[in-house]
Amino acid sequence: MKKHEIIFSVIKIPLDFVSVIMSFFIARMIRQITDLIPWINLPIQTIDTESLFNFSLFWASLYILLFATHSMYSLKTTNSKVKEFLDILRYWIYWFIFFSVAVYLWKWVVYKNVEIPRLIIFFTAALSIFFTVFWRIILNNVQNVLIQKWIISKRKLLLINNKSNNKIKNILDDIEKSKIYEIVWYANKYNVGVGWIKFLWNYEKVKKLIEKHKCDEILYIDSKFSKKELFNIWELTKIFWVRYRYITNSFDVTKTNTTISLINKIPVIEIKNTPLDNWWRIIKRFIDIVWSIIWIIIFSPVMIVIAIFIKIDDPNAPVIYKNKRIWQNRKIFNLYKFRYLKWKYCIKDSYWISEELDDALEHEKKLIQEKSTRNWPLYKIKDDPRKTKIWNFIEKYSLDELPQFFNVFIWNMSLVWPRPHQPREVNNYELYQKRLLTIKPGMSWMAQVNWREKNNFVKEAKLDIFYIENWNILLDLKILFKTLPVLFSRK
Repeated sequence: MKKHEIIFSVIKIPLDFVSVIMSFFIARMIRQITDLIPWINLPIQTIDTESLFNFSLFWASLYILLFATHSMYSLKTTNSKVKEFLDILRYWIYWFIFFSVAVYLWKWVVYKNVEIPRLIIFFTAALSIFFTVFWRIILNNVQNVLIQKWIISKRKLLLINNKSNNKIKNILDDIEKSKIYEIVWYANKYNVGVGWIKFLWNYEKVKKLIEKHKCDEILYIDSKFSKKELFNIWELTKIFWVRYRYITNSFDVTKTNTTISLINKIPVIEIKNTPLDNWWRIIKRFIDIVWSIIWIIIFSPVMIVIAIFIKIDDPNAPVIYKNKRIWQNRKIFNLYKFRYLKWKYCIKDSYWISEELDDALEHEKKLIQEKSTRNWPLYKIKDDPRKTKIWNFIEKYSLDELPQFFNVFIWNMSLVWPRPHQPREVNNYELYQKRLLTIKPGMSWMAQVNWREKNNFVKEAKLDIFYIENWNILLDLKILFKTLPVLFSRK
Protein backbone atom coordinates (compact mmCIF):
# COMPACT_ATOMS: atom_id res chain seq x y z
CA MET A 1 0.00 0.00 0.00
CA LYS A 2 1.39 3.39 -1.01
CA LYS A 3 1.81 6.03 1.69
CA HIS A 4 -0.18 8.57 -0.30
CA GLU A 5 -3.09 6.10 -0.55
CA ILE A 6 -3.13 5.81 3.24
CA ILE A 7 -2.85 9.59 3.72
CA PHE A 8 -5.64 10.44 1.27
CA SER A 9 -7.92 7.82 2.83
CA VAL A 10 -7.21 8.75 6.46
CA ILE A 11 -7.64 12.48 5.82
CA LYS A 12 -11.27 11.83 4.85
CA ILE A 13 -12.11 10.94 8.46
CA PRO A 14 -11.34 14.34 10.11
CA LEU A 15 -12.78 16.13 7.07
CA ASP A 16 -16.08 14.26 7.41
CA PHE A 17 -16.11 14.73 11.19
CA VAL A 18 -15.53 18.48 10.99
CA SER A 19 -17.94 18.81 8.06
CA VAL A 20 -20.83 17.26 10.00
CA ILE A 21 -20.18 19.53 13.01
CA MET A 22 -19.97 22.57 10.71
CA SER A 23 -23.22 21.50 9.05
CA PHE A 24 -25.09 21.79 12.37
CA PHE A 25 -23.92 25.35 12.98
CA ILE A 26 -24.37 26.50 9.37
CA ALA A 27 -27.87 24.97 9.46
CA ARG A 28 -28.69 27.01 12.57
CA MET A 29 -27.45 30.20 10.85
CA ILE A 30 -29.61 29.49 7.79
CA ARG A 31 -32.64 28.81 9.99
CA GLN A 32 -32.20 32.14 11.80
CA ILE A 33 -32.27 33.93 8.43
CA THR A 34 -34.90 31.96 6.49
CA ASP A 35 -36.94 28.77 6.42
CA LEU A 36 -36.28 28.42 2.65
CA ILE A 37 -40.01 27.71 2.09
CA PRO A 38 -41.47 30.16 -0.49
CA TRP A 39 -44.43 32.30 0.63
CA ILE A 40 -44.43 30.78 4.13
CA ASN A 41 -42.79 32.38 7.13
CA LEU A 42 -42.52 29.85 9.92
CA PRO A 43 -41.71 31.02 13.45
CA ILE A 44 -37.95 30.98 13.98
CA GLN A 45 -36.86 28.12 16.22
CA THR A 46 -33.27 27.70 17.33
CA ILE A 47 -31.11 25.94 19.91
CA ASP A 48 -28.38 27.16 22.25
CA THR A 49 -24.73 26.68 21.26
CA GLU A 50 -23.79 24.21 24.01
CA SER A 51 -26.69 21.87 23.23
CA LEU A 52 -26.08 22.14 19.51
CA PHE A 53 -22.41 21.28 19.99
CA ASN A 54 -23.33 18.20 22.04
CA PHE A 55 -25.72 17.11 19.30
CA SER A 56 -23.16 17.67 16.57
CA LEU A 57 -20.35 15.90 18.45
CA PHE A 58 -22.39 12.77 19.04
CA TRP A 59 -23.89 12.54 15.56
CA ALA A 60 -20.61 13.35 13.79
CA SER A 61 -19.05 10.44 15.71
CA LEU A 62 -21.89 8.16 14.64
CA TYR A 63 -21.50 9.36 11.04
CA ILE A 64 -17.81 8.40 11.05
CA LEU A 65 -18.54 5.06 12.72
CA LEU A 66 -21.22 4.17 10.17
CA PHE A 67 -18.97 5.07 7.21
CA ALA A 68 -15.95 3.32 8.67
CA THR A 69 -17.81 0.05 9.34
CA HIS A 70 -19.01 0.01 5.72
CA SER A 71 -15.55 0.49 4.15
CA MET A 72 -16.14 4.08 3.11
CA TYR A 73 -12.57 4.91 4.09
CA SER A 74 -11.03 2.18 1.97
CA LEU A 75 -7.35 2.61 1.11
CA LYS A 76 -7.64 1.58 -2.56
CA THR A 77 -7.23 4.31 -5.17
CA THR A 78 -8.77 2.17 -7.91
CA ASN A 79 -12.27 2.04 -6.42
CA SER A 80 -15.12 3.12 -8.68
CA LYS A 81 -15.91 6.76 -7.95
CA VAL A 82 -19.53 6.32 -9.04
CA LYS A 83 -19.90 3.41 -6.60
CA GLU A 84 -18.24 5.46 -3.88
CA PHE A 85 -20.69 8.34 -4.30
CA LEU A 86 -23.69 6.00 -4.44
CA ASP A 87 -22.49 4.30 -1.24
CA ILE A 88 -22.10 7.71 0.39
CA LEU A 89 -25.70 8.48 -0.51
CA ARG A 90 -26.93 5.14 0.82
CA TYR A 91 -25.20 5.32 4.21
CA TRP A 92 -26.02 8.99 4.54
CA ILE A 93 -29.73 8.04 4.18
CA TYR A 94 -29.32 5.42 6.92
CA TRP A 95 -27.66 8.01 9.16
CA PHE A 96 -30.33 10.63 8.48
CA ILE A 97 -33.25 8.27 9.18
CA PHE A 98 -31.67 7.04 12.41
CA PHE A 99 -30.83 10.57 13.46
CA SER A 100 -34.33 11.92 12.71
CA VAL A 101 -36.03 9.16 14.68
CA ALA A 102 -33.57 9.04 17.57
CA VAL A 103 -33.50 12.75 18.45
CA TYR A 104 -37.21 12.63 19.24
CA LEU A 105 -37.40 9.19 20.82
CA TRP A 106 -34.48 9.98 23.14
CA LYS A 107 -35.23 13.60 24.00
CA TRP A 108 -36.79 12.69 27.37
CA VAL A 109 -33.91 10.38 28.34
CA VAL A 110 -30.64 11.43 26.71
CA TYR A 111 -31.29 15.04 25.73
CA LYS A 112 -33.25 16.08 28.86
CA ASN A 113 -35.97 18.11 27.16
CA VAL A 114 -33.56 19.80 24.75
CA GLU A 115 -35.15 19.73 21.31
CA ILE A 116 -33.42 20.47 18.02
CA PRO A 117 -35.76 22.13 15.45
CA ARG A 118 -36.77 19.94 12.51
CA LEU A 119 -35.67 22.41 9.84
CA ILE A 120 -32.19 22.52 11.37
CA ILE A 121 -32.13 18.71 11.09
CA PHE A 122 -33.06 18.87 7.39
CA PHE A 123 -30.55 21.63 6.65
CA THR A 124 -27.84 19.71 8.52
CA ALA A 125 -28.53 16.55 6.53
CA ALA A 126 -28.33 18.36 3.20
CA LEU A 127 -25.15 20.21 4.14
CA SER A 128 -23.43 17.09 5.51
CA ILE A 129 -23.77 15.09 2.29
CA PHE A 130 -22.80 18.15 0.24
CA PHE A 131 -19.56 18.60 2.22
CA THR A 132 -18.83 14.84 2.16
CA VAL A 133 -19.12 14.62 -1.63
CA PHE A 134 -17.37 17.98 -2.14
CA TRP A 135 -14.26 16.98 -0.15
CA ARG A 136 -14.04 13.63 -1.91
CA ILE A 137 -14.16 15.28 -5.32
CA ILE A 138 -11.39 17.68 -4.25
CA LEU A 139 -9.24 14.89 -2.80
CA ASN A 140 -9.72 12.62 -5.82
CA ASN A 141 -8.76 15.38 -8.24
CA VAL A 142 -5.73 16.43 -6.20
CA GLN A 143 -4.54 12.83 -5.92
CA ASN A 144 -4.99 12.22 -9.67
CA VAL A 145 -3.09 15.38 -10.57
CA LEU A 146 -0.21 14.50 -8.23
CA ILE A 147 0.00 10.97 -9.64
CA GLN A 148 -0.07 12.14 -13.27
CA LYS A 149 2.66 14.70 -12.59
CA TRP A 150 4.77 12.02 -10.79
CA ILE A 151 4.83 14.09 -7.61
CA ILE A 152 3.59 10.98 -5.85
CA SER A 153 4.51 7.56 -7.19
CA LYS A 154 2.34 5.36 -9.36
CA ARG A 155 1.57 1.75 -8.52
CA LYS A 156 4.33 -0.56 -9.77
CA LEU A 157 2.83 -3.30 -11.89
CA LEU A 158 4.25 -6.73 -12.75
CA LEU A 159 2.79 -8.53 -15.76
CA ILE A 160 2.82 -12.32 -15.92
CA ASN A 161 2.73 -12.68 -19.65
CA ASN A 162 3.96 -14.85 -22.54
CA LYS A 163 2.47 -12.85 -25.41
CA SER A 164 4.37 -10.49 -27.66
CA ASN A 165 4.00 -6.73 -27.61
CA ASN A 166 1.68 -6.69 -30.65
CA LYS A 167 -0.74 -9.18 -29.10
CA ILE A 168 -1.18 -7.26 -25.85
CA LYS A 169 -0.90 -3.73 -27.24
CA ASN A 170 -4.52 -2.94 -26.34
CA ILE A 171 -3.95 -4.12 -22.77
CA LEU A 172 -0.79 -2.04 -22.43
CA ASP A 173 -2.58 1.00 -23.87
CA ASP A 174 -5.47 0.60 -21.43
CA ILE A 175 -3.09 0.34 -18.47
CA GLU A 176 -1.27 3.45 -19.61
CA LYS A 177 -4.54 5.38 -20.03
CA SER A 178 -5.51 4.60 -16.44
CA LYS A 179 -2.57 6.87 -15.46
CA ILE A 180 -2.07 5.30 -12.04
CA TYR A 181 0.23 2.41 -13.03
CA GLU A 182 3.86 2.09 -13.99
CA ILE A 183 4.55 -1.21 -15.75
CA VAL A 184 8.07 -2.07 -14.63
CA TRP A 185 8.48 -5.85 -15.19
CA TYR A 186 7.00 -8.81 -16.95
CA ALA A 187 7.67 -12.43 -16.04
CA ASN A 188 7.74 -15.55 -18.21
CA LYS A 189 9.82 -18.66 -18.91
CA TYR A 190 11.40 -16.97 -21.93
CA ASN A 191 11.70 -13.48 -23.36
CA VAL A 192 8.90 -12.58 -25.77
CA GLY A 193 9.92 -8.92 -26.10
CA VAL A 194 7.40 -6.55 -24.57
CA GLY A 195 8.76 -3.14 -25.54
CA TRP A 196 10.66 -1.30 -22.83
CA ILE A 197 9.46 -3.53 -19.98
CA LYS A 198 12.12 -5.39 -17.98
CA PHE A 199 12.09 -9.19 -18.23
CA LEU A 200 12.09 -11.63 -15.27
CA TRP A 201 12.87 -15.14 -16.51
CA ASN A 202 12.01 -17.45 -13.62
CA TYR A 203 9.88 -17.94 -10.54
CA GLU A 204 12.73 -17.13 -8.14
CA LYS A 205 13.11 -13.65 -9.65
CA VAL A 206 9.39 -13.01 -9.18
CA LYS A 207 9.55 -14.31 -5.62
CA LYS A 208 12.42 -11.97 -4.68
CA LEU A 209 10.59 -9.01 -6.26
CA ILE A 210 7.49 -9.66 -4.16
CA GLU A 211 9.45 -10.35 -0.96
CA LYS A 212 11.39 -7.08 -1.31
CA HIS A 213 8.12 -5.11 -1.76
CA LYS A 214 9.20 -3.81 -5.17
CA CYS A 215 5.85 -4.68 -6.70
CA ASP A 216 2.45 -3.23 -5.77
CA GLU A 217 0.27 -5.28 -8.08
CA ILE A 218 0.42 -8.33 -10.38
CA LEU A 219 -1.64 -8.64 -13.55
CA TYR A 220 -1.83 -12.15 -15.02
CA ILE A 221 -2.33 -12.32 -18.81
CA ASP A 222 -0.90 -15.69 -19.83
CA SER A 223 2.10 -17.74 -18.80
CA LYS A 224 4.37 -20.73 -19.34
CA PHE A 225 4.97 -21.04 -15.61
CA SER A 226 3.81 -24.33 -14.09
CA LYS A 227 0.57 -24.50 -12.11
CA LYS A 228 2.59 -24.98 -8.94
CA GLU A 229 4.69 -21.86 -9.61
CA LEU A 230 1.60 -19.79 -10.37
CA PHE A 231 -0.06 -21.04 -7.20
CA ASN A 232 3.02 -20.11 -5.18
CA ILE A 233 3.06 -16.61 -6.72
CA TRP A 234 -0.58 -16.21 -5.77
CA GLU A 235 0.20 -17.33 -2.21
CA LEU A 236 3.08 -14.84 -2.02
CA THR A 237 0.80 -11.98 -3.04
CA LYS A 238 -1.48 -12.76 -0.10
CA ILE A 239 1.45 -12.97 2.31
CA PHE A 240 3.06 -9.70 1.19
CA TRP A 241 -0.15 -7.78 0.48
CA VAL A 242 0.37 -7.51 -3.27
CA ARG A 243 -2.81 -7.16 -5.30
CA TYR A 244 -3.33 -10.04 -7.75
CA ARG A 245 -5.65 -9.77 -10.77
CA TYR A 246 -5.94 -11.50 -14.11
CA ILE A 247 -7.27 -10.86 -17.61
CA THR A 248 -10.37 -12.96 -18.08
CA ASN A 249 -11.26 -15.11 -21.03
CA SER A 250 -14.90 -15.65 -21.98
CA PHE A 251 -15.44 -18.49 -19.48
CA ASP A 252 -13.67 -16.66 -16.66
CA VAL A 253 -15.99 -13.69 -17.14
CA THR A 254 -19.14 -15.80 -17.21
CA LYS A 255 -18.32 -17.74 -14.08
CA THR A 256 -19.92 -14.92 -12.08
CA ASN A 257 -23.14 -15.85 -13.90
CA THR A 258 -23.15 -19.53 -12.96
CA THR A 259 -25.72 -21.45 -11.00
CA ILE A 260 -25.47 -24.93 -9.50
CA SER A 261 -28.38 -27.33 -9.86
CA LEU A 262 -29.04 -31.08 -9.96
CA ILE A 263 -29.95 -33.55 -12.66
CA ASN A 264 -31.35 -36.19 -10.36
CA LYS A 265 -28.32 -36.59 -8.05
CA ILE A 266 -25.70 -35.17 -10.42
CA PRO A 267 -24.57 -31.60 -9.61
CA VAL A 268 -24.25 -29.49 -12.77
CA ILE A 269 -23.14 -25.89 -13.43
CA GLU A 270 -25.17 -23.70 -15.74
CA ILE A 271 -23.54 -20.65 -17.34
CA LYS A 272 -26.09 -17.90 -17.89
CA ASN A 273 -25.87 -15.48 -20.77
CA THR A 274 -26.65 -12.48 -18.54
CA PRO A 275 -27.77 -11.70 -14.99
CA LEU A 276 -30.52 -9.56 -16.56
CA ASP A 277 -33.45 -11.89 -16.03
CA ASN A 278 -36.85 -12.19 -14.38
CA TRP A 279 -37.46 -9.30 -11.97
CA TRP A 280 -34.37 -7.40 -13.08
CA ARG A 281 -35.78 -7.23 -16.61
CA ILE A 282 -39.05 -5.85 -15.25
CA ILE A 283 -37.22 -3.28 -13.12
CA LYS A 284 -35.09 -2.20 -16.07
CA ARG A 285 -38.20 -1.85 -18.23
CA PHE A 286 -39.88 0.31 -15.57
CA ILE A 287 -36.80 2.56 -15.37
CA ASP A 288 -36.77 2.89 -19.18
CA ILE A 289 -40.43 3.94 -19.31
CA VAL A 290 -40.11 6.52 -16.53
CA TRP A 291 -36.89 8.08 -17.77
CA SER A 292 -37.85 8.07 -21.45
CA ILE A 293 -40.99 10.08 -20.56
CA ILE A 294 -38.95 12.48 -18.42
CA TRP A 295 -36.33 13.04 -21.13
CA ILE A 296 -38.95 13.43 -23.87
CA ILE A 297 -40.59 16.20 -21.81
CA ILE A 298 -37.25 17.87 -20.99
CA PHE A 299 -35.96 17.78 -24.58
CA SER A 300 -39.27 18.50 -26.33
CA PRO A 301 -38.44 22.23 -26.86
CA VAL A 302 -35.05 21.28 -28.33
CA MET A 303 -36.63 18.65 -30.58
CA ILE A 304 -39.24 21.13 -31.83
CA VAL A 305 -36.56 23.71 -32.71
CA ILE A 306 -34.41 21.10 -34.51
CA ALA A 307 -37.47 19.85 -36.41
CA ILE A 308 -38.28 23.39 -37.58
CA PHE A 309 -34.72 23.97 -38.86
CA ILE A 310 -34.68 20.63 -40.69
CA LYS A 311 -38.05 21.40 -42.31
CA ILE A 312 -36.88 24.86 -43.39
CA ASP A 313 -33.74 23.33 -44.91
CA ASP A 314 -35.68 20.72 -46.89
CA PRO A 315 -39.50 21.22 -46.78
CA ASN A 316 -40.35 18.18 -48.92
CA ALA A 317 -38.49 15.55 -46.89
CA PRO A 318 -39.37 13.95 -43.54
CA VAL A 319 -37.93 15.43 -40.33
CA ILE A 320 -37.65 12.06 -38.56
CA TYR A 321 -35.64 9.48 -40.45
CA LYS A 322 -36.38 5.78 -40.04
CA ASN A 323 -33.57 3.28 -40.43
CA LYS A 324 -33.77 -0.50 -40.19
CA ARG A 325 -31.81 -2.00 -37.32
CA ILE A 326 -31.47 -5.48 -35.82
CA TRP A 327 -32.58 -6.07 -32.26
CA GLN A 328 -33.04 -9.04 -29.92
CA ASN A 329 -33.18 -12.44 -31.67
CA ARG A 330 -32.43 -10.84 -35.07
CA LYS A 331 -35.77 -9.04 -35.24
CA ILE A 332 -35.94 -5.86 -37.33
CA PHE A 333 -37.22 -2.51 -36.05
CA ASN A 334 -37.16 1.11 -37.20
CA LEU A 335 -34.70 3.31 -35.34
CA TYR A 336 -35.75 6.98 -35.24
CA LYS A 337 -33.30 9.82 -35.80
CA PHE A 338 -33.43 13.43 -36.87
CA ARG A 339 -32.55 13.43 -40.55
CA TYR A 340 -29.18 15.11 -41.09
CA LEU A 341 -28.50 13.84 -44.64
CA LYS A 342 -30.05 15.20 -47.82
CA TRP A 343 -33.12 13.12 -48.56
CA LYS A 344 -31.88 11.79 -51.90
CA TYR A 345 -28.84 10.31 -50.11
CA CYS A 346 -30.82 8.67 -47.28
CA ILE A 347 -31.04 4.88 -47.46
CA LYS A 348 -34.72 4.08 -47.75
CA ASP A 349 -34.94 0.46 -46.63
CA SER A 350 -37.66 1.49 -44.14
CA TYR A 351 -39.63 3.30 -46.87
CA TRP A 352 -40.54 0.25 -48.99
CA ILE A 353 -37.65 0.70 -51.41
CA SER A 354 -35.50 -2.39 -51.95
CA GLU A 355 -31.71 -2.35 -51.86
CA GLU A 356 -31.55 -3.11 -55.59
CA LEU A 357 -33.52 0.06 -56.41
CA ASP A 358 -31.89 2.32 -53.85
CA ASP A 359 -29.22 4.50 -55.47
CA ALA A 360 -28.37 6.01 -52.08
CA LEU A 361 -27.09 2.63 -50.88
CA GLU A 362 -24.63 2.28 -53.76
CA HIS A 363 -23.48 5.86 -53.23
CA GLU A 364 -22.86 5.15 -49.55
CA LYS A 365 -20.86 1.99 -50.32
CA LYS A 366 -18.52 4.05 -52.52
CA LEU A 367 -18.11 6.68 -49.80
CA ILE A 368 -17.31 3.97 -47.25
CA GLN A 369 -14.55 2.60 -49.48
CA GLU A 370 -13.10 6.05 -50.10
CA LYS A 371 -13.59 7.94 -46.83
CA SER A 372 -14.45 5.65 -43.93
CA THR A 373 -12.31 6.21 -40.83
CA ARG A 374 -13.44 2.97 -39.12
CA ASN A 375 -13.01 -0.69 -39.95
CA TRP A 376 -15.88 -2.68 -41.38
CA PRO A 377 -18.52 -3.71 -40.34
CA LEU A 378 -18.65 -0.28 -38.65
CA TYR A 379 -18.02 2.83 -40.69
CA LYS A 380 -17.77 6.59 -40.26
CA ILE A 381 -17.47 8.77 -43.35
CA LYS A 382 -15.09 11.69 -42.98
CA ASP A 383 -16.27 15.04 -44.46
CA ASP A 384 -19.51 13.43 -45.57
CA PRO A 385 -20.72 15.29 -48.70
CA ARG A 386 -24.33 14.18 -48.12
CA LYS A 387 -24.85 16.31 -45.02
CA THR A 388 -27.42 19.10 -44.68
CA LYS A 389 -26.70 22.59 -43.34
CA ILE A 390 -27.82 21.69 -39.82
CA TRP A 391 -25.79 18.47 -39.80
CA ASN A 392 -22.66 19.87 -38.09
CA PHE A 393 -24.56 21.06 -35.02
CA ILE A 394 -26.92 18.17 -34.36
CA GLU A 395 -24.35 15.47 -35.14
CA LYS A 396 -21.62 17.11 -33.06
CA TYR A 397 -23.67 16.73 -29.87
CA SER A 398 -25.56 13.60 -30.96
CA LEU A 399 -28.84 15.55 -30.97
CA ASP A 400 -29.93 13.50 -33.98
CA GLU A 401 -30.48 10.62 -31.55
CA LEU A 402 -33.05 12.38 -29.34
CA PRO A 403 -36.04 10.73 -31.12
CA GLN A 404 -34.69 7.39 -29.89
CA PHE A 405 -36.31 8.16 -26.53
CA PHE A 406 -39.52 7.18 -28.34
CA ASN A 407 -37.85 3.89 -29.29
CA VAL A 408 -37.10 3.40 -25.61
CA PHE A 409 -40.68 4.23 -24.63
CA ILE A 410 -42.18 1.64 -27.02
CA TRP A 411 -39.35 -0.71 -26.02
CA ASN A 412 -37.59 -1.29 -29.28
CA MET A 413 -34.59 -0.09 -27.29
CA SER A 414 -33.36 0.60 -23.76
CA LEU A 415 -31.46 3.55 -22.30
CA VAL A 416 -28.41 1.31 -21.87
CA TRP A 417 -27.66 -1.86 -23.83
CA PRO A 418 -25.47 -2.72 -26.84
CA ARG A 419 -25.76 -0.42 -29.85
CA PRO A 420 -28.12 -1.59 -32.66
CA HIS A 421 -26.53 -2.17 -36.06
CA GLN A 422 -27.88 -2.33 -39.58
CA PRO A 423 -28.72 -5.70 -41.22
CA ARG A 424 -25.76 -5.45 -43.63
CA GLU A 425 -23.44 -4.87 -40.68
CA VAL A 426 -24.89 -7.79 -38.72
CA ASN A 427 -24.39 -10.08 -41.73
CA ASN A 428 -20.63 -9.62 -41.25
CA TYR A 429 -20.57 -10.55 -37.57
CA GLU A 430 -18.35 -13.39 -36.48
CA LEU A 431 -20.04 -16.15 -34.50
CA TYR A 432 -19.15 -14.86 -30.99
CA GLN A 433 -20.26 -11.34 -31.96
CA LYS A 434 -23.81 -12.57 -32.46
CA ARG A 435 -24.03 -12.64 -28.66
CA LEU A 436 -24.82 -8.93 -29.06
CA LEU A 437 -28.21 -9.90 -30.50
CA THR A 438 -29.32 -11.81 -27.40
CA ILE A 439 -30.72 -8.68 -25.69
CA LYS A 440 -32.38 -5.49 -26.89
CA PRO A 441 -30.19 -2.62 -28.16
CA GLY A 442 -29.65 0.67 -26.32
CA MET A 443 -29.12 4.41 -26.77
CA SER A 444 -25.88 4.39 -24.79
CA TRP A 445 -23.48 1.49 -24.41
CA MET A 446 -20.08 0.46 -23.09
CA ALA A 447 -18.06 1.61 -26.10
CA GLN A 448 -19.94 4.93 -26.17
CA VAL A 449 -18.36 5.95 -22.86
CA ASN A 450 -15.06 4.14 -23.46
CA TRP A 451 -13.19 5.85 -26.33
CA ARG A 452 -16.19 6.00 -28.73
CA GLU A 453 -15.04 5.84 -32.37
CA LYS A 454 -11.46 5.00 -31.33
CA ASN A 455 -12.63 1.42 -30.76
CA ASN A 456 -12.57 -1.00 -33.64
CA PHE A 457 -15.55 -3.32 -33.87
CA VAL A 458 -13.72 -6.23 -32.22
CA LYS A 459 -13.07 -4.18 -29.09
CA GLU A 460 -16.56 -2.67 -29.14
CA ALA A 461 -18.07 -6.15 -29.34
CA LYS A 462 -15.93 -7.35 -26.42
CA LEU A 463 -17.04 -4.38 -24.32
CA ASP A 464 -20.69 -5.12 -25.12
CA ILE A 465 -20.26 -8.83 -24.35
CA PHE A 466 -18.66 -7.88 -21.04
CA TYR A 467 -21.72 -5.72 -20.35
CA ILE A 468 -24.10 -8.58 -21.19
CA GLU A 469 -22.27 -11.06 -18.99
CA ASN A 470 -21.79 -8.68 -16.06
CA TRP A 471 -24.93 -6.55 -16.16
CA ASN A 472 -26.13 -4.85 -13.00
CA ILE A 473 -27.95 -1.63 -12.10
CA LEU A 474 -24.71 0.00 -10.95
CA LEU A 475 -23.10 -0.63 -14.35
CA ASP A 476 -26.10 1.01 -16.06
CA LEU A 477 -25.80 4.03 -13.77
CA LYS A 478 -22.08 4.37 -14.44
CA ILE A 479 -22.69 4.34 -18.21
CA LEU A 480 -25.55 6.86 -17.94
CA PHE A 481 -23.51 9.21 -15.72
CA LYS A 482 -20.63 9.14 -18.20
CA THR A 483 -22.76 9.55 -21.34
CA LEU A 484 -23.53 13.29 -21.26
CA PRO A 485 -19.95 14.41 -20.43
CA VAL A 486 -18.66 12.17 -23.23
CA LEU A 487 -21.16 13.56 -25.75
CA PHE A 488 -20.45 17.21 -24.95
CA SER A 489 -16.69 16.85 -24.62
CA ARG A 490 -16.50 14.61 -27.71
CA LYS A 491 -13.83 12.54 -25.97
